[in-house]
Amino acid sequence: MNVPGFVKIRAMWDTLRTSYWFVPTLMAVASAMIWVGCYTIDLGLADSVLHRLGWIYTGGPDGAREMLAVVAGSMITIAGVTFSITIVALTLASQQFGPFLLRNFMRDTGNQIVLGTFISTFLFCLLTLRVIRGTEQEKFVPHLSVSVAVLLAMFSLGVLIYFIHHVSAFIQASNIISVVGRDLNEAINRLFPDRLGSEQPDRDSSRCRKPGREINAAKVRSPGYGYIKALDNEALLKVATDNDLVVALLKRPGDFVGEGDVIANFWPGTSSNDEIDAAIAESLILGSQRTATQDVEFVFSQIVEIAVRSLSPGINDPFTAIICIDHLGQGLRRMAGRAIPSPFRFADDGALRVVARPATFSELADAAFNQIRHYGRASEEVLNRLLNTITELAYHITREEDRQALLRHAALIAQAGRSGVPEKDARWSIHQAYGRARTALMERPGLSQADC
Repeated sequence: MNVPGFVKIRAMWDTLRTSYWFVPTLMAVASAMIWVGCYTIDLGLADSVLHRLGWIYTGGPDGAREMLAVVAGSMITIAGVTFSITIVALTLASQQFGPFLLRNFMRDTGNQIVLGTFISTFLFCLLTLRVIRGTEQEKFVPHLSVSVAVLLAMFSLGVLIYFIHHVSAFIQASNIISVVGRDLNEAINRLFPDRLGSEQPDRDSSRCRKPGREINAAKVRSPGYGYIKALDNEALLKVATDNDLVVALLKRPGDFVGEGDVIANFWPGTSSNDEIDAAIAESLILGSQRTATQDVEFVFSQIVEIAVRSLSPGINDPFTAIICIDHLGQGLRRMAGRAIPSPFRFADDGALRVVARPATFSELADAAFNQIRHYGRASEEVLNRLLNTITELAYHITREEDRQALLRHAALIAQAGRSGVPEKDARWSIHQAYGRARTALMERPGLSQADC
């Protein structure tokens, strides 16, 4: 969707999705609206209708009050217990899998709906309690509302059973890795290729200049600090086109920006003014933490963090690391078949407007393999799985630079095995796996060369 400002809306939506209050608040508001509808019907409900509908509560005001008080008290108690279990699960997940995974747990829609269900039922009971009248002068029982409250209580019991199962299953390593793996596939599908203006690779390569090398370039400094969550591509292209500029970005989503750091250069520098500087700076959306909105490397890092922690001496769980390697390999396999956006972006009139810094296959392979190779250098199983993954990737790569990157990683993994694995037979197994990976990579003729 090429609409200026849409990226900001998407970043805001991602923040709401990872909050623990948004869905419960919506459900509480919906509960209040449902109660208004039920109460309106109760005001016009005749006794003859009550007798025909056997499932509607037909008791008196005292019984209705007692029932609703029990349900409301139970719901707020269960909500507190649920919140406590959630905090414990978050603590365990943080210790075992790392703080990066906390946003995945908080973003889980199931957990948010569970909390929202209990709060909504509690609110519905409170609203119903306040309209029950049982004095000598006047008696009124909202029969339909009381019946709906009982149905909500029964539904909440089912949700509680679901929650216990869901939390128990979610904190298992294989399930967490699978969730992050799906996020990785979604991020790759969304971001590659990423469009910013029109790519025109057939243009004269002399126009492809290195960022920030212009003599008369003006510098744009960040007014704030934080991680770049997203880049509003269309807004940046519009600023460059409207002011006849070429903007060279020095940062990309995932980078940390300090206050006053140079985030971009543009030329001609004589066009510099506060409005242009502010517009370019506003195209970079900052936040307190990295997100997967436009930062696919962050999702790779989430899986790598699980693998690295599983390889620590205190845990020593190479099987979890192997599962992580399998999902990383799937992500790289998907990346290998995607077009990597050129850093040079042209407007509709053919003029170069933006020089960006897209993530490359080589950089993502570094993010996927480097730390696991370092911390798993003493594990035959981990190093063999890394080399086998590279062998499988060899049949999917389409670019020469991708092959060179995998050849480099295969050599580094084999070297790590020679120096880190003490058993001779294990080193020989790694050497054989390296030979298969190298053979598969060298048998890939006709790979395309990089443009520009």
